Amino acid sequence: MRTVIVGLGIQGKKRMAVAGADVVATVDPAIPEAHYDTIERVPLEVFDRALVCTPDEAKDALLTYLLSHGKHVLVEKPLLASDPDKLRRLGELARTHHAACYTAYNHRFEPHLVRVKELLDIGGIGTVYRARLFYGNGTARDVKQSTWRDRGLGVIPDLGSHLLDLALFLFGQGCAPFEAWSVNRFENQAPDYVLFGSTGRPSLTCEATLLSWRNTFALDVFGSSGSAHVQGLCKWGPSVFAVRHRVLPSGKPREEVQTVECADPTWKLEYEYFDALCQTGGTNLEHDLWIGSALSDIARTAEASHHLSVAVT
Repeated sequence: MRTVIVGLGIQGKKRMAVAGADVVATVDPAIPEAHYDTIERVPLEVFDRALVCTPDEAKDALLTYLLSHGKHVLVEKPLLASDPDKLRRLGELARTHHAACYTAYNHRFEPHLVRVKELLDIGGIGTVYRARLFYGNGTARDVKQSTWRDRGLGVIPDLGSHLLDLALFLFGQGCAPFEAWSVNRFENQAPDYVLFGSTGRPSLTCEATLLSWRNTFALDVFGSSGSAHVQGLCKWGPSVFAVRHRVLPSGKPREEVQTVECADPTWKLEYEYFDALCQTGGTNLEHDLWIGSALSDIARTAEASHHLSVAVT
């Protein structure tokens, strides 16, 4: 399908590389090389869908315009709204105009995270008791020097939304509600470290930071008959998946280990998923509503404990 890239920052350029020959136009008011400075200037008859890679505040108006004209949309995460009805209206527009509206969370396509999901779906480690998720990168200085990124909730929606989406992907909506346990502004104006979690079933501990000296991802899931572990993402080098089978009453667990070392496959796999969704229509806006509610809970509890003085916008 004929595709427009809206926003030519880091994410937009990644999306453009994956979309390749599908791209018929680009939009960015700050990039002279872009074909257009606003989406409204792109003739409607020349494109079928848009990949929206813009700052958060521009997303609602862009998606409203595109969906109202029956254009399919992939939008970079997170898709948040202070009023959840705004997201519901976008969903209604998508249904009315038979358009796909997909918020991108590419880590759902990470090979070993897919394997964890498959393992949990067949009860491979029994009843899941608890899980730990860690996501850290070293982008604090880049964020601080950005003209728009170092504000609001900072790392909480940036990386925290990835962890919430993975919690939803792996464990479903029952893992809520969430609360903030520690929020810090070590180097940036906006939070650059957060520790949050849920005491539900399974209980979750989630940690995200922009101050990791080495980019790191880790997932540990503990169940009644064993545990599953992922260390690393493909984009950063080897990714290791381990399943440990519990020995009762005690003893060294049997372990199965797989290692994948390849270029990041998630962008292409997600684009293929979106391509298929464009054929059928549909949205994942219910995920955005759930993630938005969880982020609101985290922000509210952080503010109540004097960690934070901003709200989800």
